[in-house]
Amino acid sequence: MRPPRLPNLLTHIAPRSPSLPIHHNQPHYLSQRLLSSTTPPSSLLFTTHTIPAPHLGHIKILSLNNPRSRNAISRALLEELGREIRTVRDEWEGDEKRRSGGGVVGAGTRVLVLASQIDGVFCAGADLKERKGMSSEETTTFLTTLRSTFSLLSALPIPTISAVSSVALGGGLELALATTLRIFAPTATVGLPETRLGIIPGAGGTYRLKTLIGEAKATEMILTGRRVAGAEAYNLGICERLLDLPPPVDGKPGVREREAVLEAAIGLATEICEGGPGSVGAALRAVRGGKEEVENREYDTVVGMEDRDEALRAFGEKRRAVFRGR
Repeated sequence: MRPPRLPNLLTHIAPRSPSLPIHHNQPHYLSQRLLSSTTPPSSLLFTTHTIPAPHLGHIKILSLNNPRSRNAISRALLEELGREIRTVRDEWEGDEKRRSGGGVVGAGTRVLVLASQIDGVFCAGADLKERKGMSSEETTTFLTTLRSTFSLLSALPIPTISAVSSVALGGGLELALATTLRIFAPTATVGLPETRLGIIPGAGGTYRLKTLIGEAKATEMILTGRRVAGAEAYNLGICERLLDLPPPVDGKPGVREREAVLEAAIGLATEICEGGPGSVGAALRAVRGGKEEVENREYDTVVGMEDRDEALRAFGEKRRAVFRGR
């Protein structure tokens, strides 16, 4: 399967408030050669590519690719997504064993990017046509798998980024909420419309959205089921970065927006990977732990690493550090 065409664009981060006309330029990294395509040729649901990360390891791009169902979350898609996430988790479980033994960490996937291969949609939510034909037992099994898969994604020991340029509704937004960070294009449209279908968000939408934007704002979005465009989503705090792009000619998100948001996500992933593999992982665990004792413990895990000594040498010699994951 051919890799997606990756543009040579310069992306911008839009200001959170329109009254602050400040743009931060983001360097582009998509001219780098794609290392490999690891998706089996028979797969119709995902494309997977890797790009070399600074120092060591790689950035993995996982793009949903099922135009017939608008990337709706079916049992087959969920199975493939779970398999990809478990592969990354298993890589890092091996890294933890190597780290405890003084070996190299960060030689595998260092950041996971979730994107869409389809111009008009990131993920349309649950596959309602498939859901309609499920028995109650099958529905329960599906929901259990969906929740555990999103929880596994949210608990990965590496940063994860969602790149959204178009529609992410219901389970599609819940998928994006399960990643560490989110980058939106202005053409993104997100929402949790489940109350209008006689249900509620059932895969983390209520508590993950509340954590991001606060109880009152999350309650308003969920109770009304309304859709939120990219700029408002950024101002609410649903996404961390918003691209500054001119409106599409026909008003609909297209290939330009999809490729630009993917480029920005890879740029952010590359920025993250400029840090030491051990220190990025420790910082992520410390923030998630949210307690002084967790920060102290994680600091102790990196202060004795060779990468820390290399950083001090590089500072004294006025050069860039070369981290080796030790």
